[in-house]
Amino acid sequence: MVSVNVTSRLLILGGTSEARSLAERLDGRAGCDVVSSLAGRVASPLMPVGQVRVGGFGGASGLASWIDAHGIRAVIDATHPFAAQISRNAAAAAAASHVPLLALRRRAWVPSEGDRWHEVTSLEDAALILPELGCRHFLTVGRQGVSAFADVAGAWFLVRAVDPPAGRTPRQMELLLDRGPYSRDAELALMRDRKIDTLITKNSGGDGTAAKLIGARELDLPVVMVRRPATPAGVPEVADVSGAAEWVDAQIR
Repeated sequence: MVSVNVTSRLLILGGTSEARSLAERLDGRAGCDVVSSLAGRVASPLMPVGQVRVGGFGGASGLASWIDAHGIRAVIDATHPFAAQISRNAAAAAAASHVPLLALRRRAWVPSEGDRWHEVTSLEDAALILPELGCRHFLTVGRQGVSAFADVAGAWFLVRAVDPPAGRTPRQMELLLDRGPYSRDAELALMRDRKIDTLITKNSGGDGTAAKLIGARELDLPVVMVRRPATPAGVPEVADVSGAAEWVDAQIR
């Protein structure tokens, strides 16, 4: 285990509710000086407590340089489970800077009795199977993934995202700008009102957006579920904030 100085500067790569909860738990803790980093891809992000920086680092080498220049002694990658490039950069930068790295990843969703999941490995694969499942689709994959569905023929989409999509969009769509958490009743009402016959989502996990899966189950709708990418090899992983806080305490000791 790599030991850390008595006063340790910790970098949380954030943007998730878990990252905000961890920053709040560590705020003011003896031996911790926490900096949270946000990618800056959301116009009005929910801000964590404490020190915050916004914007990219310039790849793995830029992140390694930032870690060295700012005296970072440990890194927690608490980014979205689908932020694969950021996670790869974090692993490479931590190795180059010789600092410990932890991945904080909420548990993935698993199908329950009555679920009709079609698991795929990419957004492009999700788009390919839609014609056999229906024509009115509820798309909840984030604004950057909407372009993968721009060429699905004969389809109508209800697109829900925090910010408007970037790039190409489906010819027939309704855009709903909203941010979770969502309730079961609200999701059921939304899907019934729009006459949705297919739900498309990424396996982000967590409770904040899981109500749509309950709604799809109760309405007997197929769900196209995009599998999450794997955590970079060799990076230890915990599933909750308590586990991450314990890891930080171990580094400080």
